[in-house]
Amino acid sequence: MASLSPGDRIRATVDEIPPGRVASYSQVAAEAGLAGRARLVGHALRDLPARSGIPWHRVVNAAGSISPRGGGEHEQREHLLAEGVEFDSRGRIDLDRFGWRPSP
Repeated sequence: MASLSPGDRIRATVDEIPPGRVASYSQVAAEAGLAGRARLVGHALRDLPARSGIPWHRVVNAAGSISPRGGGEHEQREHLLAEGVEFDSRGRIDLDRFGWRPSP
């Protein structure tokens, strides 16, 4: 994956997150070989073309919450609920229960 651009590496990593699981921006960055570049993940996902097929909705912040970004939060929540991901009363996802753990 090292020969891919950072954006391609991020998209490939996000594409690996299975339905019903979530990953944090920093986890995606680390898995893509871009440790410490969580903001880059956010920018790459924000810039996805409509109907890209990349499951952007499976990426949340380190607290297990949907990050506000001026729209799309309701859509993200609905996608996750449809996949069986549950939110607590504070709107957070239990990362121990729903967090993605890629195979080594």
